[in-house]
Amino acid sequence: MTTVTGPIITCRHTAMFDYDFMRHAFAAATIVAVVAGLVGYFLVLRGQTFAGHALAHVGFTGATGAVLVGLSPLAGLVVVTVAGGIGMGFAGERLAQRDVAIGMVLSLSLGLGLLFLHFFTAYATQVTALLFGNVLSVDTDTLWALLALGGVSIGALGVIARPLLFASLLPELAEAKGVNLRLFAVLFLAIVALATAECAQIVGVLLVFTLMVGPAAAAQRLTSRIDVGLALAAGLALAEAWGGIALAYWTDWPSSFWITALSATVYLAAIVVRRVVT
Repeated sequence: MTTVTGPIITCRHTAMFDYDFMRHAFAAATIVAVVAGLVGYFLVLRGQTFAGHALAHVGFTGATGAVLVGLSPLAGLVVVTVAGGIGMGFAGERLAQRDVAIGMVLSLSLGLGLLFLHFFTAYATQVTALLFGNVLSVDTDTLWALLALGGVSIGALGVIARPLLFASLLPELAEAKGVNLRLFAVLFLAIVALATAECAQIVGVLLVFTLMVGPAAAAQRLTSRIDVGLALAAGLALAEAWGGIALAYWTDWPSSFWITALSATVYLAAIVVRRVVT
């Protein structure tokens, strides 16, 4: 009988959920996918996907900086990403005309993160996980942190959802009715920042688009109804996350790759369906 080592190899001969790391992976993916789907729907609706991508790179700088001074990478990721989101929110409508500036911030943030890594190479593996994600490494403490962040994100989104939707679809009318566009822009991008920090634990900062943009964009291709679109975005994100982990289990390929591949496939399928129907 052949003896094998390592959880990835031995788990082929047992049930998928016999291992704590697999149960943690599916639990973490569930939390993050639901948050990413709901928040991502508004992000796509408001045309702020590029700003969301920039926040992920800003968060990478925060995570590597936190490691450099001996703090939790997740804490640094959350704090710096939220600060970046609030700053972008205060830029208001001007943000739409500043793609170049956002791109420069994005590049500079990634460069600073690499510089911090240069000074503290002992955490190179951990930082690689931040870049590309490693859902199979989620421990119990991280799971509880994700649950808390997810609860805050969804709760805050629920509170501002109506005025945010009004401000997103009819900004001039909303402002005339007394809706503070700047305030809701700040609050929403702070929520986006929390969701981005969560997504980074699953697919990494370089692939945040996978869960925050792909399912939401596909949902908006398939339906124009807001309630159905929100549910569909969360459902697609959840299916892609679960499917990616399951495929990683059977193939030994990275779960982030599979989640990304499924997200792209679903989005392309939604485009085809939309064209066939219309």
